[in-house]
Amino acid sequence: MTLWRIRATVDDRPGYLSVLTASLALRGVNILTVQVQPTEQGAVDDFLVDAPDTLDEAELVAAVERGRGRDCWVARSEARGLADQPTRVLGLANRLVRDPDATGEALRALLGADSVSWRPASVGVDRGIAGASMALADPAGGSFALRRAAPAFTPAEYARAQALVELAATVVRRAAEQVTLVLPDGAEVAVRPACADDLPGVRELHELCSPRSRHRRYLGGAALPRPDRLRRLLEPSRGLTLIASTTATDGIAESVVAMANLLGEGDEAEAALLVRDDWQRRGLGTALLRRLVKHADEAGYAALVLHVQAENAPMLRTLRRLGRPDTTERDGALLTVTVPLTPQRKGSLLTPRV
Repeated sequence: MTLWRIRATVDDRPGYLSVLTASLALRGVNILTVQVQPTEQGAVDDFLVDAPDTLDEAELVAAVERGRGRDCWVARSEARGLADQPTRVLGLANRLVRDPDATGEALRALLGADSVSWRPASVGVDRGIAGASMALADPAGGSFALRRAAPAFTPAEYARAQALVELAATVVRRAAEQVTLVLPDGAEVAVRPACADDLPGVRELHELCSPRSRHRRYLGGAALPRPDRLRRLLEPSRGLTLIASTTATDGIAESVVAMANLLGEGDEAEAALLVRDDWQRRGLGTALLRRLVKHADEAGYAALVLHVQAENAPMLRTLRRLGRPDTTERDGALLTVTVPLTPQRKGSLLTPRV
């Protein structure tokens, strides 16, 4: 038996696929996988089949045509073709997360393209597919051009390829958003926007903080926040969450040492910090708060609001280090500090040093 890939178009009508598969079955062809991709011309059926060694390419094409298939393309396949399409795509996505520079190679592997080239944004390119040619938008700028001899590309293949390109661009962007802060005592921490995958590290951060530090952050108590609340803090619907972590070295895993939240509500944004006890009074809180203020400026908020316990002298000192005018209202032991902002909408979110 020999592995083949067969692609053919059939009318998108009830029973037509069964006619095609029956025609193949009459010749001893075993269908291992099938993908159906809708197009304007009909349903494009992509088969991986195991056929008798006595059948050649011409006989397979004839069997497809007898089964009401058209625009048939047939090619020998390898055992690796047995991996289903979702598995292959996930594998390529995992590769891009580790190496976003491999976008061209991933596209070639995904689509069996003969050539993949990147063009700068200045070159006018119509995005989409035209037969065996494809043009993909690169969110980082420019576009990818793909070609293969046969078969023609389908809209489903275009959507998969565009999703891979966007994934690679997201990985590159997130890497660019991460910076290394050098604190006054020479210690270094990596600061970047948080994501859902940071939940275990942020959970550990809360566990390692003293009850007093947690109480100062959440005001209502020292208990560990529930996982669902931490998830909302990591990816707020409006605003930004930054995490600071030590870098992994010599088998010691990365450790989250601080979290800074900016939560938007109306034209104001509320800021809050949690810094692990052994990293307090080292300038980290001040550096993170400055970045929240900068982001709030650029996002167009009118004011930054912080709720601080009156006895929380370290946080009040951190606010004074901003060097910005503010107003303070007191309600018992709770202070509400409002910092007016001047929207800038320019510049970057993170800068490399404190």
